[in-house]
Amino acid sequence: MQSNHGAEGWWVQSDHVRAHVTAVGGMLAPAEFKLGDRVVSPYSVSPWQPDEFGDDVPALLRFLRGDFFCLPFGPQDDGAPHGDPANARWTGDVGASGALELSIDCGDSGATVSKVISGGEGHPALYYEFRISGLEGEWSYGNHPILDCSGLAEGQARVSVSPFRWGSVYQGVFSNPEAGERQALVNGATFDTLDSVPMLDGGTTDLTRWPDRRGFEDLVMMVNEPTTEERPFAWSAVVMDGYVWFSLKNPEDFPATLFWMSNGGRDEAPWNARHIGRLGIEEVCSHFCDNVTRSREKALPGITTVRKFKADKTTTLKIVQAVAEVPNGFGKVESIVPAGPKRVLITDDHGLSVEADVDWNYVI
Repeated sequence: MQSNHGAEGWWVQSDHVRAHVTAVGGMLAPAEFKLGDRVVSPYSVSPWQPDEFGDDVPALLRFLRGDFFCLPFGPQDDGAPHGDPANARWTGDVGASGALELSIDCGDSGATVSKVISGGEGHPALYYEFRISGLEGEWSYGNHPILDCSGLAEGQARVSVSPFRWGSVYQGVFSNPEAGERQALVNGATFDTLDSVPMLDGGTTDLTRWPDRRGFEDLVMMVNEPTTEERPFAWSAVVMDGYVWFSLKNPEDFPATLFWMSNGGRDEAPWNARHIGRLGIEEVCSHFCDNVTRSREKALPGITTVRKFKADKTTTLKIVQAVAEVPNGFGKVESIVPAGPKRVLITDDHGLSVEADVDWNYVI
């Protein structure tokens, strides 16, 4: 194993991708994608080292970076936030195929989780496969990528998701003032478009532009529409500096998307108001970011917030994350649809389009 930003782990790489995955928490970052003559690195690495804090800070927060798997999703009554997969030590190594093959036995849920991460051959993409076995009952879960937009101008990144049934600001208090936290959005406010979401100051804000609302932390959830013949997957996308990062999923496995908008709104350790311009684009089966007990109440319309697992059956979940070059002036992504068996067409809100190589069938 090799260390990166204070964390031991493994490198997974292909001809267009090189990424570090931590042993503790199985967190992927940094990740370098080759785009022509450029190398881009969209994932966040937090501005602190793991050894700056003791065990009173959960491993999830000490090592916080990039992309990681959560089971159960959210805080626990008796356990680390987002479960052992995001806090405990994974074992494994890079296999003969070049894919990183990891596993973890979870003391909190009883599950065994295997994770396989591979880089796309001939194209800049990461393919994730999660296999869950030994798990009994109803559980929430999610995949938790965090992007770093702190180097972009205010509002420069353009953020969007595939069509959604409804959207809502977190229904409780997401940022607690008593803990030195601040939020900008109205608790529980619903919306049907990302560009007009109610704020506590009486106005509205455009969530398709990031970074924005410096000094605040907010969370919203969008419940994905079902797939169609034209669009056989759900997607999330962020247009950055000359390229777009995008994620593809099956909404039957991950029925909602959370935006965690982290822009210096937390003063306590380890945050210390320095987690700036970060954007979590979390694909989940969960009641917002609440604990599994709340998710088991199944209180949200048009969405399942837990999945029923059987200990003697293995459940497989897949996600693809990729990047593609875009021309100057490329706007907010309006659609991502297949353009062949291993290619997608990405169209912005002005009608501009680019094609990208990615095996979208992988997630179906």
